[in-house]
Amino acid sequence: MVFEESIVVDGPFDEVLAKVKTEFAAVGFGTLTEVDLQQTLHDKIGKEMNRYVIVGACNPDLAAAALDAEPLIGVLLPCNVIVREVDGQVAVDSMDPGLMATMTGEASVEPVAAAARELINEALQRIAA
Repeated sequence: MVFEESIVVDGPFDEVLAKVKTEFAAVGFGTLTEVDLQQTLHDKIGKEMNRYVIVGACNPDLAAAALDAEPLIGVLLPCNVIVREVDGQVAVDSMDPGLMATMTGEASVEPVAAAARELINEALQRIAA
Protein backbone atom coordinates (compact mmCIF):
# COMPACT_ATOMS: atom_id res chain seq x y z
CA MET A 1 0.00 0.00 0.00
CA VAL A 2 1.40 3.39 -0.99
CA PHE A 3 0.55 6.07 1.51
CA GLU A 4 2.95 8.79 0.59
CA GLU A 5 4.34 10.84 -2.26
CA SER A 6 8.15 10.86 -2.14
CA ILE A 7 11.24 12.25 -3.80
CA VAL A 8 14.93 11.97 -3.00
CA VAL A 9 17.23 14.89 -3.79
CA ASP A 10 20.90 15.73 -3.49
CA GLY A 11 21.93 18.82 -1.59
CA PRO A 12 22.53 20.14 1.87
CA PHE A 13 19.73 19.27 4.30
CA ASP A 14 19.06 22.85 5.38
CA GLU A 15 18.80 24.02 1.77
CA VAL A 16 16.34 21.24 0.91
CA LEU A 17 14.28 22.02 4.02
CA ALA A 18 14.13 25.70 3.06
CA LYS A 19 13.18 24.76 -0.51
CA VAL A 20 10.39 22.50 0.78
CA LYS A 21 8.84 25.41 2.68
CA THR A 22 9.32 27.78 -0.26
CA GLU A 23 7.90 25.46 -2.91
CA PHE A 24 4.96 24.32 -0.80
CA ALA A 25 4.19 28.01 -0.13
CA ALA A 26 4.36 28.67 -3.88
CA VAL A 27 1.45 26.25 -4.39
CA GLY A 28 -0.59 27.61 -1.46
CA PHE A 29 0.60 25.65 1.60
CA GLY A 30 1.84 27.68 4.55
CA THR A 31 4.00 26.20 7.28
CA LEU A 32 2.02 25.89 10.52
CA THR A 33 4.51 23.80 12.47
CA GLU A 34 8.05 22.53 12.25
CA VAL A 35 9.23 19.69 14.46
CA ASP A 36 12.90 18.76 14.58
CA LEU A 37 12.33 15.12 15.48
CA GLN A 38 16.06 14.33 15.58
CA GLN A 39 16.64 17.01 18.22
CA THR A 40 13.46 16.22 20.15
CA LEU A 41 14.20 12.51 20.45
CA HIS A 42 17.81 13.23 21.35
CA ASP A 43 16.74 15.64 24.10
CA LYS A 44 13.93 13.44 25.47
CA ILE A 45 15.36 9.92 25.27
CA GLY A 46 18.95 10.26 24.06
CA LYS A 47 18.17 8.68 20.68
CA GLU A 48 20.76 9.24 17.96
CA MET A 49 19.38 9.42 14.42
CA ASN A 50 19.79 11.17 11.08
CA ARG A 51 18.23 14.58 10.56
CA TYR A 52 14.45 14.34 10.44
CA VAL A 53 12.12 17.35 10.36
CA ILE A 54 8.33 17.28 10.11
CA VAL A 55 6.82 20.33 8.42
CA GLY A 56 3.11 20.81 9.12
CA ALA A 57 1.83 22.39 5.90
CA CYS A 58 -1.66 23.78 5.38
CA ASN A 59 -3.56 25.11 2.39
CA PRO A 60 -6.31 27.21 4.03
CA ASP A 61 -8.79 26.88 1.14
CA LEU A 62 -8.42 23.11 0.96
CA ALA A 63 -8.49 22.75 4.76
CA ALA A 64 -11.73 24.76 4.92
CA ALA A 65 -13.33 22.66 2.16
CA ALA A 66 -12.25 19.42 3.85
CA LEU A 67 -13.61 20.58 7.22
CA ASP A 68 -16.91 21.53 5.58
CA ALA A 69 -17.13 18.03 4.11
CA GLU A 70 -16.08 16.23 7.29
CA PRO A 71 -15.56 18.19 10.53
CA LEU A 72 -13.53 15.39 12.13
CA ILE A 73 -10.95 15.51 9.33
CA GLY A 74 -9.04 17.95 11.52
CA VAL A 75 -7.39 14.96 13.20
CA LEU A 76 -5.60 14.39 9.87
CA LEU A 77 -4.53 18.02 9.42
CA PRO A 78 -2.16 19.66 8.70
CA CYS A 79 -0.54 17.83 5.82
CA ASN A 80 2.76 16.61 7.22
CA VAL A 81 5.81 16.75 4.99
CA ILE A 82 8.88 14.88 6.20
CA VAL A 83 12.37 16.01 5.31
CA ARG A 84 14.92 13.37 6.32
CA GLU A 85 18.48 12.28 5.67
CA VAL A 86 18.82 8.95 3.88
CA ASP A 87 22.15 7.53 2.72
CA GLY A 88 23.76 10.92 2.06
CA GLN A 89 20.71 12.33 0.32
CA VAL A 90 17.56 14.08 1.49
CA ALA A 91 14.15 12.42 1.18
CA VAL A 92 10.99 14.51 1.09
CA ASP A 93 7.82 12.56 1.86
CA SER A 94 4.21 13.67 2.12
CA MET A 95 1.12 11.67 2.95
CA ASP A 96 -1.12 10.99 -0.06
CA PRO A 97 -4.17 13.17 0.64
CA GLY A 98 -6.33 10.47 -0.94
CA LEU A 99 -5.97 8.60 2.33
CA MET A 100 -8.09 11.28 3.99
CA ALA A 101 -10.96 10.48 1.65
CA THR A 102 -10.46 6.75 2.13
CA MET A 103 -10.23 6.99 5.91
CA THR A 104 -13.33 9.16 6.27
CA GLY A 105 -15.40 7.32 3.69
CA GLU A 106 -16.88 10.71 2.83
CA ALA A 107 -17.21 11.12 -0.96
CA SER A 108 -17.24 14.91 -0.73
CA VAL A 109 -13.67 14.81 0.58
CA GLU A 110 -12.44 13.11 -2.62
CA PRO A 111 -12.25 16.25 -4.83
CA VAL A 112 -10.50 18.16 -2.05
CA ALA A 113 -7.99 15.33 -1.67
CA ALA A 114 -7.45 15.21 -5.43
CA ALA A 115 -6.75 18.96 -5.52
CA ALA A 116 -4.34 18.63 -2.59
CA ARG A 117 -2.56 15.72 -4.29
CA GLU A 118 -2.05 17.80 -7.45
CA LEU A 119 -0.59 20.71 -5.49
CA ILE A 120 1.64 18.47 -3.37
CA ASN A 121 2.95 16.72 -6.48
CA GLU A 122 3.59 20.10 -8.11
CA ALA A 123 5.57 21.22 -5.07
CA LEU A 124 7.56 17.97 -5.05
CA GLN A 125 8.35 18.37 -8.76
CA ARG A 126 9.57 21.93 -8.11
CA ILE A 127 11.77 20.71 -5.26
CA ALA A 128 13.24 17.96 -7.41
CA ALA A 129 13.98 20.35 -10.31
